[in-house]
Amino acid sequence: MHNLTQRQIEILRNLIEEYIETASPVGSETLEKKRNISASPATIRNEMVKLTSLGYLQKHHSSAGRVPTPEGMKFYVNQLMKEKEISVTEEVELKEKIWDYRATQQRLLKEVARSLAEKTKALAIATTDDGDFFCAGYSNILDMPEFFDIDITKNLLSVIDEMGYFDTIFSKIENDENIHILFGEELGPKLDGPYGFVFAHYKTPMHTTGEIGVIGPTRLNYTYIVPAVRYFSNLINELAEGW
Repeated sequence: MHNLTQRQIEILRNLIEEYIETASPVGSETLEKKRNISASPATIRNEMVKLTSLGYLQKHHSSAGRVPTPEGMKFYVNQLMKEKEISVTEEVELKEKIWDYRATQQRLLKEVARSLAEKTKALAIATTDDGDFFCAGYSNILDMPEFFDIDITKNLLSVIDEMGYFDTIFSKIENDENIHILFGEELGPKLDGPYGFVFAHYKTPMHTTGEIGVIGPTRLNYTYIVPAVRYFSNLINELAEGW
């Protein structure tokens, strides 16, 4: 990990948050005017060049602006991001939506995937150690500019159809209670592209295990998605006593 200056960290954080919001390459003037960074556009450009040489940013082929690399996104989610915690009111509403489905594993996980997709406006999946695979939110990705590219969309949907592909990803990650965020080559050869994946393992009191997660473009709104995945993972553990 490189030792970034405070100015570089400020520029990187604001550029990534602007990119997450707009899905467009970000230039120095945008950072100076819209994000109120206290430096001239020329100074910001110079720092962006340095961040590019360090591997945190890349220049977009069709624009003078830049977008974060997987390494830049990884640094952001691990070091700079501030999570937006779910309110108690939201927790109650989410729990009520799936409460009636708690009696059986399959019904609960199917509803959890649907509720998580609705909450995050992305593609949600839930799996079991028996090989069950539930997915919801297909239409959500069609609202994301990255998936206007038919090849990117087709590739993701074909991997989803494989189901077992995610088992190879999960098998390489320690089975703990942490939230895992993967980008680029971390997702294996078939998803080594503009994709981001947030997931957590769950383990119920009856020793049933599996995963719950959200997949979408690299610029997923991790501020909201990470706490949502964590909440639903904990909720599965809580509601699974009757399985």
